[in-house]
Amino acid sequence: MLGEKTPAEADPAGEFYTFERGVKKTGSGAGKGFADVWYRGHFAFEYKGKHKDLDAAYEQLLRYREDLGNPPLLVVCDIDHFQIHTNFTNSTKHVYSFTNDELPEPENLRLLRTLFRDPLSLAPTQTTEGVTEEAARGFAKLADGLRSRGIDPEQAAHFLNKLLFCLFSEDVGLLPTGIFSEILSNTASRPERFERYVGKLFEAMSNSGGEFLMKDIRHFNGGLFADAETLPLQPDELRILASVAKLDWGSVEPAIFGTFFERSLDPALRSKLGAHYTSKEDILTLIEPVLMAPLRAEWETVKERAWNLADESRKQTGRKAANTLRKAEDALRRFAGRLRSVRVLDPACGSGNFLYMALRQMLDLEKEVSTYSTKIGMTSFFPEVSPEQMYGMEVSPYAHELAQVVVWIGYLQWTRENGFGVKDDPILGDMTNIRRMDAVLGYDDDSNPVEPEWPEADVIVGNPPFIGDKKMRGSLGDDYVDDIRKLYKGRVGGGADFVTYWHERARQLIENGKVKRAGLISTNGIRYGANRKVLKRIKSSGDIFFGESDRGWIADGAEVRVSMVGFDDGTEEHRILDGLPVENIHADLTGAIDLTDLPELKENDGLAFLGVMKSGAFDIDEATACEMLDESGNPNDRPNSDVVKPRLVGENMTKGVKRSWLIDFGVGTSEEEAALYSKPFSYIEKHVKPDRIKNRRKKLREQWWIHGEPRPGLRAAMQKLERCIATPEVSKYRHFHWIDKGVIPDHTLHVIARDDDYFFGVLHSRAHEVWSLFVGNHMGVGNDPRYNSKQTFRTYPFPWAPGEEPEDNPIVERIAAAARELVEKRDNYFKGNSKTDKKKRTFTNLYNERPTWLHNAHAALDRAVFAAYGWPEDSSDEDILKNLLALSVERS
Repeated sequence: MLGEKTPAEADPAGEFYTFERGVKKTGSGAGKGFADVWYRGHFAFEYKGKHKDLDAAYEQLLRYREDLGNPPLLVVCDIDHFQIHTNFTNSTKHVYSFTNDELPEPENLRLLRTLFRDPLSLAPTQTTEGVTEEAARGFAKLADGLRSRGIDPEQAAHFLNKLLFCLFSEDVGLLPTGIFSEILSNTASRPERFERYVGKLFEAMSNSGGEFLMKDIRHFNGGLFADAETLPLQPDELRILASVAKLDWGSVEPAIFGTFFERSLDPALRSKLGAHYTSKEDILTLIEPVLMAPLRAEWETVKERAWNLADESRKQTGRKAANTLRKAEDALRRFAGRLRSVRVLDPACGSGNFLYMALRQMLDLEKEVSTYSTKIGMTSFFPEVSPEQMYGMEVSPYAHELAQVVVWIGYLQWTRENGFGVKDDPILGDMTNIRRMDAVLGYDDDSNPVEPEWPEADVIVGNPPFIGDKKMRGSLGDDYVDDIRKLYKGRVGGGADFVTYWHERARQLIENGKVKRAGLISTNGIRYGANRKVLKRIKSSGDIFFGESDRGWIADGAEVRVSMVGFDDGTEEHRILDGLPVENIHADLTGAIDLTDLPELKENDGLAFLGVMKSGAFDIDEATACEMLDESGNPNDRPNSDVVKPRLVGENMTKGVKRSWLIDFGVGTSEEEAALYSKPFSYIEKHVKPDRIKNRRKKLREQWWIHGEPRPGLRAAMQKLERCIATPEVSKYRHFHWIDKGVIPDHTLHVIARDDDYFFGVLHSRAHEVWSLFVGNHMGVGNDPRYNSKQTFRTYPFPWAPGEEPEDNPIVERIAAAARELVEKRDNYFKGNSKTDKKKRTFTNLYNERPTWLHNAHAALDRAVFAAYGWPEDSSDEDILKNLLALSVERS
């Protein structure tokens, strides 16, 4: 009929296309079996007699598919009916159905021919991600409607969680086919009828099973259906629900499902509904080394022992052979039991993505054990790793219960996809493992801050909230921040980010022997400053065995740079940093030279300063500045140029942005003195004072006309010189510039109070650049290096201690000459010829291109500086760091 070759014609040896292909089954009833027809890379067929259960036939193919190489199409037939099930990764499942009577129709013949000629063309175009996002958008509208009617958010989330679980259950066969859709179709214009019918369905699901609409309902409960409570929906909301009910809920992807639905339920996250999400691959980057690596290593040992015992039994006979084989079986079952005892905790679990991925990995490993047992001649077993091994804590009322739903949906999907069916009723276990609670701060009966008890666990994994030190008060409130810092005083520094409290709690549990391993994600700022002290504590009581020092990540739809840290009590012997084996991982997440305990050199004191921080709208445009500068007649007979000054920010240097202006009353100016500059004072009285007098800091309230951080030390140092050296705090390349003392440098700049070309040259050399890259930190999506006056400058050993450079030294003059030449050539380059050309000529673009003349100028400077240190000209970065570290220790 189709003009296709038979298996015997196409493949006489039966290697890729054959009837009765022998397979090893997975899932329930595992053992050996036969696929009725198999064509590698095309399809597997399973035939049954008339009126037989095609769902059972499909489940049979699911148990065969792995041994058949996962064919893209799985076809079942009972002689009268054909069903073609797609089996493509990361796409929704689609089923093409037709009967024998419909076989002659062109479309059905095309489908059958496609099985042989182009099976990949039947891949559904809609991805699981697309289905998941579309479903979430529908539920977002339902959540908005309930919220607009004043319904408690947690109550609304609970009701919507039950609805979405019903939609999933209907599509995967846990509820009778079409039962929920039937309710929707019959109550679309009768909301009160919908509420009544859904309530009866919930009641049947919450009881020990029951009957509804003349159909048997299985027992679900598990906490989600512990009540039959419903909420009223409007007719337009029922239409939305009916629309999303048509989606393939069996294809939702749990790894992103929770994120999308949390955003749909929580109005604070609604704007991020369509934004990027954390991928499965990113989550596995942490889960694999922290949770799975030791289990897989243990499995390899068990597998080898079982294989050797099975091989030995084949050489034996009778009872001896049976006893030896039983030992192999015992080894496999003990390891399976070990998997079933592992408890995983995510202490900031959000919508459960990490717990779902952890569960799936453990299920896959348990299935591997089961499959292996059949390979060496024993029976397989039903997977017993379960959601009850996953624990979590979460403060959000929207995410708390949703996380449990995500984990259970993922579990039920896995058992179905792998041909194991569903365990006996109740379908859902006790869904109380994920607690709604704050993981790092609690209160006793007397309202004293205490550390909350965490659920018992073997392994901790998670992605705690990213809230920087400076943003904690705005996000969490003053009382919360005061209490948590008081509670963790001496263990977590006052300037540390919020995420570090999770690291300290996990570290303490490991030190006390209550947890074996932990893996947590933070922003990459954990490698620096006050945050790094937490990692030092981890190393003092245990060790870091896994690290991703700097990685792109998606957090609440935004791109950030993160670090991953896996740590234990020091038991783990293997250490992996950024994907490579290392002997040691330092507290700054480097594996080479340890630069985490650098001494500050007193000889560098009083030279480097961070620029001025305004803390208010002191900045003005050029037209306003010119108007004020032209103004005369102040009561003190002083010009406004005393307080209207040019301002430099980091972008002025990196991007060539035109300098701006600001009003600056210096350090000790009284309000009465400031008021004598009429126009400038009037301006800030209008634009600065209203906000500053409400500031919680007393100094900023009372001295509202003075900049928040006016930097008296910087000002005093600059006034002694005609020019100073400045560098942007954050910049892709480390470059230095001369600035005049009349300019006010912004806090995005660091200023070095030296005016000599020699010092400029050392700072702009490769030696200092390498040091700043390794000692300093990085920030922003672009992960640009960040300069730090204390951390970078004060630890750097110059060739001679500042102020002790030998006079008339030819090497000093050689460095100075090379620095002058570099600056002169750069200045000539930036003069440009046209406005368009000048816009392109930025420092970032220049150093991106690094033309030959620039390379040569820097090479000459580097040779001179290396000569001052007594280093070879071809010194590597590692050599530079080792030499500077030794010199720094010697100087300290």
